[in-house]
Amino acid sequence: MGSLTEVGIDHRLHPRVNSADPVAPRPRPTAPPHLLRDEADAIATATALAAELARGAQLRDREGLLPLDELDRYSQSGLWSILVPKAYGGPGLSHATLARALAIVASGDPAVAQISQNHIAIVDLIDLDGTEAQKKMVFGWSLAGLRFGNAFSEFGTKSVGEFRTRVTFEGDEAVVSGEKFYTTGALLAHIVPIVAVGPEGVYLVFADRETPGLSVTNDWSGFGQRTTASGSVRLDAVRVPRERAVLLRDTSVHPSVQGPVSQIIQAAIDAGIARAAIDETIRFVRTQSRPWIDSGKETAGEDPYTIQAIGDLKIRLHAAEALLDIAGRAIDRGYAEASLDSVTEATIRTAEAKVLTTQIAIEATNRLFELAGTRSVLAANGLDRHWRNARVHTLHDPVRWKFFHVGNWYLNGTHPPRHPWN
Repeated sequence: MGSLTEVGIDHRLHPRVNSADPVAPRPRPTAPPHLLRDEADAIATATALAAELARGAQLRDREGLLPLDELDRYSQSGLWSILVPKAYGGPGLSHATLARALAIVASGDPAVAQISQNHIAIVDLIDLDGTEAQKKMVFGWSLAGLRFGNAFSEFGTKSVGEFRTRVTFEGDEAVVSGEKFYTTGALLAHIVPIVAVGPEGVYLVFADRETPGLSVTNDWSGFGQRTTASGSVRLDAVRVPRERAVLLRDTSVHPSVQGPVSQIIQAAIDAGIARAAIDETIRFVRTQSRPWIDSGKETAGEDPYTIQAIGDLKIRLHAAEALLDIAGRAIDRGYAEASLDSVTEATIRTAEAKVLTTQIAIEATNRLFELAGTRSVLAANGLDRHWRNARVHTLHDPVRWKFFHVGNWYLNGTHPPRHPWN
């Protein structure tokens, strides 16, 4: 594929990742997004969007182009508000439907899908922990098409659950200071939710992207999921109205499906990466690969070992997708009536799904090259992006601990920890 000019893209209008050039806040939508009617509408919308995203995914990855127009179309699709309850004007669809839809979007471009992951999880979190006024505020923003980024994780702390960012309260204002990294989507968001420690516990503070003192740096340099805008955020005495500071409940005391919701979103994206890699393998074998000399076959698709390998990949993908559905339904039950047992069931089912989606994402993106052959590694094909995306995204939470918590539950009846990373 040729240069940006040759393919009709003006790089001045399409900022690159990890560029020193500033990226202005995105304009707010002038019209509300599509409101999903039901599960069938959600799946049809995701399918059409995935096809559109796939057409430019290779170019965006290769050139490091931020998906500005694509993200606008995605957040206007209605999928970002899929979990907004019906009582507040949203579709109120199930977590099983969410997992299916998000996996489909990720099969088109997992980087674009990842940008939405924190927004979707925050919608659920506010329904679980927000006051009535805060729910109306946040759900209203989502239904109006405003995108939430994130300012959660930090460098240099002992663990992912430790935060140095602080919030204090001065009259009717919340004041936040600190530094964040892995801030997926913040660069292209309208609102940046910030995790900060305050006088009563941990808060989620919602600041407009253009708020004075809030700066987003486009410095994400990961070799995969390159166009997620997962850079850094600096907070210098950022002031917002006090009602925008949501006090989060301690999930170790109050059982909540907050963790499984976050995890099923991650798992769905991994499933989408696997699906795209397997489809790409089949396409390449059918159209470009040569049969191995010892097979005696006329086409690569007749090679019995290739046939067996494709069957194995498809079976394992379908098993992972089935566990995603089971996990989604378990989350639905824990969401409707939270208890220690219902939250544990949701956590275990989601951990099981996360193990399989991680394994098939890594395996499918590895086997792509083995089955498609040497020709598949040519840079012009851009197939390495599938492996790079899988390798980076599956690092979000280590599956070795999923095995431990699942086994400890079945063997010893030990409830797994309750936090967003489990």
